[in-house]
Amino acid sequence: MSVEEDRLKAKEKMKGFCGVYRICDGDPSRLCQGQSYGRNIGMGGAGSGASFTNNVLALKKYKLKMRVVESDFVPTTETEFLGKKIAMPVMAASVTGVNSFGGEDVISEKEFCRAVILGSKKAGTIGWRGETYTYSLENTYGLDAIKEAEGWGIKICKPRDQDTIKEFFKKAQRIGAIAVGIDVDGCGSIIMAKHNKPVFNKTIDDLKELKSSTSLPFIVKGIMCLNDAKRAIEAGADAIVVSNHGGRVLDHTPGTADVLPEIVSQFKGKTSILIDGGIRTGFDVLKVLALGANGALMGRDVIRAAVGGGIDGVQRLMDLVRITLKKAMKTTNCRTIEDISSEIIY
Repeated sequence: MSVEEDRLKAKEKMKGFCGVYRICDGDPSRLCQGQSYGRNIGMGGAGSGASFTNNVLALKKYKLKMRVVESDFVPTTETEFLGKKIAMPVMAASVTGVNSFGGEDVISEKEFCRAVILGSKKAGTIGWRGETYTYSLENTYGLDAIKEAEGWGIKICKPRDQDTIKEFFKKAQRIGAIAVGIDVDGCGSIIMAKHNKPVFNKTIDDLKELKSSTSLPFIVKGIMCLNDAKRAIEAGADAIVVSNHGGRVLDHTPGTADVLPEIVSQFKGKTSILIDGGIRTGFDVLKVLALGANGALMGRDVIRAAVGGGIDGVQRLMDLVRITLKKAMKTTNCRTIEDISSEIIY
């Protein structure tokens, strides 16, 4: 099997939910779009889908500077995240909920979580697991997969009530997970409330309480402005993720790569800064690293890899991203991840 074969298989299985286009850009003509006309959000973006599209457009604005008249070298993509050595600064995002991309007939929630966690581990990187309305303290599909991987994974919770989140954190700590966190922009999730699992805005005191409830590193995901970044860091976040939830929560936000530079300029070195949104290839990864991110998360492409190829499909995708990143580093004269800087982008 190849990444292309995985994609073709996913395209067949995800009919009606995702077109598995070669260019996944949230264009209004895409199969997944159309929420503003009454359709469920599925794989698309909120409302008009502008936030989804803006993620892709923000990355597209940047160009890479080729620098090749240099002594020959073999780039290394290895790095660390929260003290763990990984093959590259690219991880699988916490997107969950197979109901959004075809339901249990396409892939079960259990097998989807296993594919993301175990496939990422086989590729030498980390899978993140979130949750949706089908999750409870009894049905912990993501944590089950992390446990199977001997703790090699990260658990991200929706902003539920504090006590429930702390119980999820305790479960994650017991199985030796790498880190835990909260998806603060999940406060915009209507479907959670519909299923009697309400979500809430979180204050800085709420975040401090969650941070103090666990000995694991604490991540705050869903940062799109300086004020939220400042508050997350003051609360003790060991990492933040610049994210607009893949454009699936609030319509008409800027792209994440538009927001990233300002956050980096204020908070680089104070915490680990990651980014998601519109990242599809190793070339995209190089761009966000050049903008100052410490790492990147991939969502929609990982879904398709998991649906089309399971554990091996996710590994194949991640291996391809690493190979592409390595090629991009060689042709921009970046020998290591630490060598990547804003000098290589226009």
